[in-house]
Amino acid sequence: MNTPRNERSPQRTPGGAQGPTSDGAAEGPEAPEPPRPSRSARKREALALQELGVRLTLLKPAQLQRLSLPEQLLAAVLEAQRLTSRAALARQRQYIGKLMRTLDPEPIASALSSLGSQRSANDKLR
Repeated sequence: MNTPRNERSPQRTPGGAQGPTSDGAAEGPEAPEPPRPSRSARKREALALQELGVRLTLLKPAQLQRLSLPEQLLAAVLEAQRLTSRAALARQRQYIGKLMRTLDPEPIASALSSLGSQRSANDKLR
C-alpha cells in the first residue's frame, strides 16, 4: 500500500534505537555518547599540533635537550633539521605532527612559550 511521504511513519535512528521513551530515559544501559568533533575540527587540531612540532624544529639542539621530549619525537625533530629536500621536510613535518598527536601538547607549548619569553628578554638587553 503506497502512502504519501508526509503520512509515513517516523524514521528510525540507525541501529534500531527508538530514542527516549515516554518517561524521558534513554533505552539501554548506556548513557548517550558525547558528540564526536567534526572532521574539520579534528583537522584543525592536527594542524595546530603539527605547527607546534614545526616550532620545535626551529630550536637549537641544546634547547631541545632541555625540553625533555620523548626520544622518538626528539629524533624526528633533529632529523627534520638535517633535511634539505622540501618534499622530505614536508613528510617529516607530517610525521612530527603524528607523533605530537600521541602526546600531551601543553607541557611542550608552555616550554616553547617560556623559551620565547626568555629570548625576547635577552633581545631587550642587547
